[in-house]
Amino acid sequence: MSSVVSVRTLGLVIAGGAVGVLAREMLLVPVDARSLPWATLAVNIAGSLLLGVVVGWLDDRHPQARAFLGTGVMGGFTTYSAFAVASAGLVGADSGVASFGAAALLIAASVLGGVVAAFVGLVIGRRIADVPGELEDPEDAR
Repeated sequence: MSSVVSVRTLGLVIAGGAVGVLAREMLLVPVDARSLPWATLAVNIAGSLLLGVVVGWLDDRHPQARAFLGTGVMGGFTTYSAFAVASAGLVGADSGVASFGAAALLIAASVLGGVVAAFVGLVIGRRIADVPGELEDPEDAR
């Protein structure tokens, strides 16, 4: 893969990002503030699964579709920063053990759930593409 990004590819990533952010916000805006960290968890796990499907399905065959759907749409749909702020907010909300435990659970579920969902998505994507073989390197999943 070339290290130079074409203007067209960049445009596809930006357009995809806008679609992903819009989809995420349509799901999260109606959510009650107390439920927002867990709704963000659900969005991030779903996004990890879908990114795995996109990467497994498209692989290197359709780089522009992968840039739009994977880097753009799924990159905009998922949100590491909201996950980080929600986790920090749970710790800062109360100095009690319960809030620390909730934050630890959110962090563990986000990281482990995202990895498992991405793995499952890669398997599904490869089956859709009917491409048997090993999973690609995480570095190539960008």
